[in-house]
Amino acid sequence: MRKILVTSALPYANGSIHLGHLVEYLQTDIWVRNQKMSQNQCFYICADDAHGTPIMLKAKELQMTPEELISKTQKEHMEDFKDFHIEFDNYYTTHSDENRELSELIYEQLKENGNIESREIEQFYDEQENMFLPDRYIKGTCPKCKADDQYGDACEICGATYLSTDLLNPKSVVSNSKPVTRKTEHFFFKLSEYETFLKDWLKDSRVQNEIKNKMDEWLKDGLASWDITRDKPYFGFQIPNEKDKYFYVWLDAPVGYIASFKNLCDKKSIDFMEFWKKDSDTELYHFIGKDIAYFHVLFWPAMLEGSKFRTPSSVFCHGFLTIDGEKMSKSRGTFFNARTYLKHLDPEYLRYYFASRLTDKIEDIDLNFDDFVARVNSDLVGKIVNIGSRCAKFINGSYDSRLCSESYNKQLITEILESKNLIVENYENRNFSKNIRLISSLADDINKYIDNEKPWKMIKDKENKDKVHKVCSDGINMFRLLIGYLKPVIPNIALKVEKVLQCDCINWSNLDSILTSHQMGEFKPVIGRIEKDSIELMKNEAKGEIND
Repeated sequence: MRKILVTSALPYANGSIHLGHLVEYLQTDIWVRNQKMSQNQCFYICADDAHGTPIMLKAKELQMTPEELISKTQKEHMEDFKDFHIEFDNYYTTHSDENRELSELIYEQLKENGNIESREIEQFYDEQENMFLPDRYIKGTCPKCKADDQYGDACEICGATYLSTDLLNPKSVVSNSKPVTRKTEHFFFKLSEYETFLKDWLKDSRVQNEIKNKMDEWLKDGLASWDITRDKPYFGFQIPNEKDKYFYVWLDAPVGYIASFKNLCDKKSIDFMEFWKKDSDTELYHFIGKDIAYFHVLFWPAMLEGSKFRTPSSVFCHGFLTIDGEKMSKSRGTFFNARTYLKHLDPEYLRYYFASRLTDKIEDIDLNFDDFVARVNSDLVGKIVNIGSRCAKFINGSYDSRLCSESYNKQLITEILESKNLIVENYENRNFSKNIRLISSLADDINKYIDNEKPWKMIKDKENKDKVHKVCSDGINMFRLLIGYLKPVIPNIALKVEKVLQCDCINWSNLDSILTSHQMGEFKPVIGRIEKDSIELMKNEAKGEIND
């Protein structure tokens, strides 16, 4: 049995979960469900990223405390995840005692190593708001490619990273005024001291080739020290023994992975250090978006190495979501919150569709609504789920809901079963789209078998009653196999099918057993077709939210 700890990036606690976020959480959830079906010990943990200037300013705008804001947002996030059947073993917050203690522990260890230095820097200051401006609250022209309207830490056009003071034509996002520069003392993590370690860490193919190539570029250019300080006013953890200095949110946010697991361990009596000690033989995987790879493959492994914690087994990056070929945008009407979707459409539709598009590559995926409707209605409902309903009609109606004692087409059942190992492997390697194509192809074979046998015609002849029983029992058994293969993707449908078939909870070890002389329940619809009107209603509601 493997022992695995899995994380997704922490959603920020000043806004709602949207469909772009769900690419990552659904990808991770599918991967974790496969591990649990393999009966590995796999923990999936996450938390709200609850610190930083944006939280502070948003709370001020809403006339509430930051603590009230992050509590309200966490509740909303957890409800959205639950309703999309994303099953965390622990969902926590970075604003916790565990995270404070662990962040301070890591900082003190790095400081003891001589990895922390202090120096006076010049930073942008908003004189109207009387505050130093974090990178994301400054916009200007990229000093490298000259693209306008870029943030103060990185360019979204060319990918360059830079100091906020390098921006051309800077302006404060808070007041829209031109900031001035002021001197302030900050603390820096000397990342360059971990260059050799990071090169060795990278040799073990812990990241995808695209990230490895980018990391090689960063290492070739030399690693700059990382500013881990923010000045007050700031919502976060105060740096020990320092006045008016706070940890930058990107220091304590990834530590939130450890803190969330620590919180779970304390509740469930799990051996925390077995997973986080330096020589641990457990596995640790981070699923993240490509935009935060820099933090997860440079700063994070170096921080862990310097503080004597274990480092990630792998970091898996994914691309962004586009909607009907357009970048997600409120002004273009291509931005949908998770809750808006849930008011109109079944979450399993989106789980299935995203799975049909997700690979192990760092590629953007497009939610094309015409393709979405066609793929769900034609493949999932019309091709796969329909196998169960068309065969159960006969089993329920003519055979007292009892399956036959033997198979008729053992060869086809064997062929379906022979795909199991490949399907498990594809889930493990994050090649979900390959599985969707393979399962759809298997459904074609099953439907062809039923069409060729024509039980609806055979049932009219009493002499064929036994054969119809066998053919439709075959159909139910093969339907169970397909639903088992899709269980990581459509867990709620799988649960409904398990109840209808009155069978054991499906996992990879018991899926091979064929149901013979088995009493099933009355088949009831497990999911309906997408109505195009539902999509239009969702789009209209999203537009209304933008105008509110």
